[in-house]
Amino acid sequence: MPQINVKEEVICFKGDVIKIGQKAGTVYLFLVDGMIIDTGPQCIESEIILFYKEHSFDLVTLTHSHEDHSGTAAWIQENHEVPIFVHEKGVHLCAEPCNYPKYRQKTWGIRREFRASPLANKIQSRTEEWEVIYTPGHAEDHVALFNKKTGRMFSGDLFVSPRTKVIMASESTPVTMESIRTLLDYDFGPMYCCHSGYHENGKALLRQKLDYLENITGEVKHLYHQGRSVAEINDKLFPTKYPIIEVSSGEWDSVHIITSVLAEEGIDVKQL
Repeated sequence: MPQINVKEEVICFKGDVIKIGQKAGTVYLFLVDGMIIDTGPQCIESEIILFYKEHSFDLVTLTHSHEDHSGTAAWIQENHEVPIFVHEKGVHLCAEPCNYPKYRQKTWGIRREFRASPLANKIQSRTEEWEVIYTPGHAEDHVALFNKKTGRMFSGDLFVSPRTKVIMASESTPVTMESIRTLLDYDFGPMYCCHSGYHENGKALLRQKLDYLENITGEVKHLYHQGRSVAEINDKLFPTKYPIIEVSSGEWDSVHIITSVLAEEGIDVKQL
């Protein structure tokens, strides 16, 4: 069953995705000032629909188009006359039918296509104005939302945890780091993450993650210039091999952290 609580006037919906009796993931969606931020995955749609039916909202903003963030957007479009917004680079992705790997379909469900409008630099909810901050790295269409008046930051998947161990092949650790630096220029306190929820000390945690990634980046470069191979660097820095690596056939892997760092240095990782 989902958990619903209120953190600083933000209604937080927390849903656990259970597969074969085990928790496969936790997702959050938020409702603030009549705006839904992210819509969760299709696999728990029935629970999320009950939440929608119990609350009033005027618009939906997606931090990005990944299926665990946009999975019930089609239902909203079919049952509510409200606009759905995403970064312009995600508009065409939302319009496409389920186009992601089978393991993600089994985990998050099959997201149906829907029509989304491109976000501008700012978005207006009922009474508040939000700055839309482009924060790629995890996804090309990723944004964060910041309310200057309240100091609240909605970080999508930019934070998740302070010590990243695996990333997707499409991700870039250096680009993520730059996006974190962008957010740290803002004067925010509470942070709302779509997988780890509400953090009162959000800015401190995000800075902690940046410090960790900077240290990892330095280690990768140092080991590479010592003559270590990508596999050797991976085994040294990330000795634990998480189940998601095998389940995803390598789409998620710690090795992508290393190759993205080296690629940023202009090193042809395909030759390594």
